[in-house]
Amino acid sequence: MAELTIPGKTHPLLNNDYASEWMGIEVLELADGHATLRMPLRQEMLNGFGMAHGGMIFAFGDTAFALACNPAAPAPGGAGDDTGTMTVASGVDINFIKSAYRGQVLTAVANRRASTGRSGIYDVQIYAADPDAVDLTAESPSTPAGAGELIAEFRGRSRTISKK
Repeated sequence: MAELTIPGKTHPLLNNDYASEWMGIEVLELADGHATLRMPLRQEMLNGFGMAHGGMIFAFGDTAFALACNPAAPAPGGAGDDTGTMTVASGVDINFIKSAYRGQVLTAVANRRASTGRSGIYDVQIYAADPDAVDLTAESPSTPAGAGELIAEFRGRSRTISKK
C-alpha cells in the first residue's frame, strides 16, 4: 500500500487497511506506545458545511490510536503477534475543538498515557495546517511544532484480547 509506511518501517495493521489507504494516511513515526500520522484533507472528506466531516477526523485519530496500541514488530506470542493477541478499542471519546478545511494537512500524534494488565489509555492530538505551513518532506515531526492548530482531542481506552 503506497504512502502508508516510513522508509525501513512497516506496520502489519496496514497490510489490508483499505480505509487508511483511501484516506491517504502516511505514517511518519512509530515507537512503542506512539504513532505520528499525516493525512491531506480532500473534498470527499468534507461535510455539508464545507468543513472536515467529524467521521473523517475520528477515523484518522482511530488509526493513530490503533498503531500506538499494537507494536509494529510484535514479540512472539505477544500483543499483535499473528498467533497471540491484539489490542483493540474498548471505548473512545473525541472532542472537536476547531474546524478543518479542504486542502489542509492533518497530523495525529498518539501516545500511551497508562497501561496495566490488558488495559491502556491513549491520547491522540489532531492538528490542521495549511499545506504551505507543513514540511511535507519531514520524516519525523513528532512534536506539534509546525503541525498547525489543535482541532481535536481523542482519548482511547484499549483492551488486549485473544485473536481466537
